[in-house]
Amino acid sequence: MNEPERTGETRGGSAAHPTFHQAFRFWMKLGFISFGGPTGQIAIMHTELVEQKRWISESRFLHALNYCMLLPGPEAQQLATYAGWLLHGVPGGICAGALFVLPSAVLLWMLSWIYVVYGQLPWMAAVFAGLKPAVLAIVLAAVLRIGSRVLKNGVMVFLAVLAFVSISVFKAPFPLIIGVSALLGFLGERAWKSKFSVLKGHGGSKPGTDAMIGDAAVSAHQVKPSRMRALTVVCTGLVLWWLPVLAVGAWLGFDHNLVRQGLFFSQAATVTFGGAYAVLPYVSQQAVEHYGWLSGPQMLDGLGLAETTPGPLIMVLQFVGFVGAWKFHEPLSPLLSATIGAFLTSWTTFLPCFLWVFLGAPYVEGLRDNSRLNAALSAITAAVVGVVLNLAVWLGAHVLFPSGQPVNVFGLVVTLVAFYGIVRHKWSVIAVVLGAGLAGFLLTLF
Repeated sequence: MNEPERTGETRGGSAAHPTFHQAFRFWMKLGFISFGGPTGQIAIMHTELVEQKRWISESRFLHALNYCMLLPGPEAQQLATYAGWLLHGVPGGICAGALFVLPSAVLLWMLSWIYVVYGQLPWMAAVFAGLKPAVLAIVLAAVLRIGSRVLKNGVMVFLAVLAFVSISVFKAPFPLIIGVSALLGFLGERAWKSKFSVLKGHGGSKPGTDAMIGDAAVSAHQVKPSRMRALTVVCTGLVLWWLPVLAVGAWLGFDHNLVRQGLFFSQAATVTFGGAYAVLPYVSQQAVEHYGWLSGPQMLDGLGLAETTPGPLIMVLQFVGFVGAWKFHEPLSPLLSATIGAFLTSWTTFLPCFLWVFLGAPYVEGLRDNSRLNAALSAITAAVVGVVLNLAVWLGAHVLFPSGQPVNVFGLVVTLVAFYGIVRHKWSVIAVVLGAGLAGFLLTLF
């Protein structure tokens, strides 16, 4: 990990407010190094924003994270948007959220073009062989790190175990797990407040209490919620959201495949809670079986491509849009149609995230001292640890124990080495990803 960038300190030891240019440089860097899925990306932001730069305190960071966990869509991108809004208002939120996905969108567009033109090349399969166990190690390390900050007593551990069993054994839907956890936390605060309110983070020994935006501080860009502001945000967001879809419909007809993609992914953006791995089964079923945009193996290849790029894993939806628009391209050329399809998919997937954050953040900030809400959010966070642990188990089963094949010894070695390096020696995520991809390539070569 590089030395933390110093943005200046006050005489009292608190971090100074970063300039917009300094924040822009950080969000740009984050867009290129945010590998490892949502847990890894959240861990990177926590390390940088809370521990190293001290721009935001621990409690403010966790409070924002818990709100983003409740929203449909990619929570890591929404958390970056929320943090950018805290630091520099709406322009800061737009900058942070856009830069979080822009590098990934450009890289995945290039990889998608290579894929549809040349197919899955041998060297790509070799790199994937190293990348998949590295992603598993990153997720495991992030679960360990975040869990250690949240699972502070037996009640929180029990909620995490309960969530893990519910989703892995009984296949309970993610929104139900979140709702039950919130209810348990809300009710438990009355009887056992000390066990349920664990995310408040006050006290001089807590990380981030000397942060630029501390536990009790009011951000200079924080605004009071009002009906007029809410109406403005909603109207602006809806116009920007639907304008490209309507423009394509007016150009090519509202029965065109590109319009169907815009409508479908707009719908997915509003109903898919729980991040990328919660949305993938739904999108896969619709895209493969109903619309016929791509095949099942192509969907798995797209997931592998998305994991090789930084940014949110839900970016795999852009691959779906690209391949589907390439396949049904008339009357446009395949590349032009696929490019528009990729843009529409990403636009309708991520623009609603800005709407949810800018609309709700002022209200959420005003509830930071509400003990019942803190207890509910603590319970939600504990449950999310269990849900993400289930994701790690799912990844481990597919990466280390492929169906009908012996144990993936190479994958097991890469996972153990990467996990040890990240936890013990603080290896950076980008170094782990590049090293594992190179190892997979060399293994196949020699």
